[in-house]
Order: sequence, then C-alpha cells, then structure tokens
Amino acid sequence: MIIICQKCMTRFHLDDDATDKSTFVARCTVCGHLFSAYKPNRVQEITFLDLEKARQDETNDQVIAISNRKGGVAKTTTCLNLGLSLALLKKRVLLVDFDAQANLTLSLGQKEAPTFYDAQKKIGKRLDDFIVATKYSDLWLLPSGRNMVLLNKMYFGARNFEYMLKDRLNTVKEQFDFILIDTPPSIEFYTLNALTASNRVLIPCQCDYLSTHGVDQVLRLIKLIREKSNPQIQSRILFTMLDRDSHASRLILRKIQALYQGQTFDTVIEMDGVLKEAQILNMPAIQYSQKSVAGTQYIELAKEVIAIAEASVPPLP
Repeated sequence: MIIICQKCMTRFHLDDDATDKSTFVARCTVCGHLFSAYKPNRVQEITFLDLEKARQDETNDQVIAISNRKGGVAKTTTCLNLGLSLALLKKRVLLVDFDAQANLTLSLGQKEAPTFYDAQKKIGKRLDDFIVATKYSDLWLLPSGRNMVLLNKMYFGARNFEYMLKDRLNTVKEQFDFILIDTPPSIEFYTLNALTASNRVLIPCQCDYLSTHGVDQVLRLIKLIREKSNPQIQSRILFTMLDRDSHASRLILRKIQALYQGQTFDTVIEMDGVLKEAQILNMPAIQYSQKSVAGTQYIELAKEVIAIAEASVPPLP
C-alpha cells in the first residue's frame, strides 16, 4: 500500500501486512510530521483519457480552485456567488463541486444528480453528460454527492491520481470562460486534484488572525504542488466576513493585508445578513437582493477576476 505525508507529500510504500488496523498514525521520516493514514482495501489503477496532456505545463487561467484548510471562511459561498457574478457579466461558467459534503450542489437545488465519481466510472462517456444546467443563465454545475467519498478510498495514492480531474476537465474547458472548483477543508485526493487542475487559487480568509493559519497551510501546499505537478499555479487571498463597524476588525484587515502584501484581491467581502438569508433559500446573494452589500461586492470581485485573467493573456502576434 501507499501512504502520503500530508505536509511534504512524500510517498511511502508499506507492506500490506505492516498493520491490521484500517486507520493508523504514521510519522514521516522526511519532515517528521505525524499524520493519519488508512489501509485501503486496494488502490485501483486509474484510467485516463490523455495523461500526457494532463501532465503538460499549460496555462489554464480560467480554471480557479477555491481552497482553504480552515472551515467556515466562505469557500462555498464564494464559489456560488462569484460564479453567478461572472455569469451575470456574460461569462460562461462551470462550477465543479469537488467536496463530498456537496454543499455547493445543494445550494443550487440539485439532489441525487450524477457526480464526478459516476463520470470517472464511465470513462467512455463525455463529461458533458454529467454537467447540469442551473436555473441561472450561463451557469453550469458538475455536481457532488455521497458517492464522491469513494474517490479518496479507491484512488488516493494511485499512480498519477492528482491528474484525474484535470484529465477530464481538459475535454470541456474550451466550452467555458471560467471553471470554479469548490474544495473541502482538507488535503488528500480532492484538494490535490483541484490544485493540479487549476492555474489560480482563490483563498478565502476571514478577517481574524486565526484564519491566517489556514492560509499559510494552503500557501505551503501550493508551493509543493508548484514543485511536483503544476508549476504554473498562482494564488490570491480574498478577505471575507469583514465587520466594518468593528475597529478591531478593520485593524486586523490592515495588518493581514500588510502580512500578505501583493497577494490579495482589492475587493473585500463584508459581513452581510443577506448571505445567510440567501443560503436558507438556496440562492446566491445577488439574486436574492440586487442591492445587498455582499452581492455587489461579489460583482466587483468578478470584474477583478476577469481583469486578472485578461491581463495574463499574451497579445496576439
């Protein structure tokens, strides 16, 4: 069996008889990190459509992963509201729910829909067959569901497993202006695939110092991904849940901006009760209330994302 240190990404080959436990704690002999590992029944070999193309160092500026190892920082909220904002600006957008909790899928009113797991099991079918149209113009979804947990159990540690998502997205990415990938607050299979498939990472960060710990973890992981599987990947931090009425909150924002100078979006998402109200109704904030503070700020964020993407496109000869 193969286990992988979640800190330095070193792979270790262990004899299947090394332990009888299905879950155990291991210490990395490279970096000394203690991590939980599990004994898979059998890591399955992955069928790729075009592994060579998936491993190429190509620019995918329109593919953006939304990631932070800390929960509760508005990852799914940002993916949904940024996606719709881009669509309102006449961009064709695909949202990829790559979190087994399927919160993004539920937020768009989808239940029991075919998932990426189903698409991978039916490798001969087009990925288009598993992408569903949402009720919003120019916004599509590749759903998640309960069977997504099987991906980690079946493929994590298999040879080239981190290229699986990129391999499938390569077949549809020309159909969309932007692809946004929602990730869970963990590393393993899902986040590693999302970061390998993306050239940009949006890191939501709540305006408190404890949130910087999760940001630092993602930045370290991005550095490893850049060295191992995706040298083109870049990142930018988005500050969320800012309470402008709080002097302490504003002070923390300035200090964190200074800490990550040159690595942040100009747009900041403020605390807004409309976001919670919209979540209850499974709606993006801008659709629930066009005059909401957070909704208009996500529109500004979308404009900033478009400007960054356009600035990175080389001029035609």
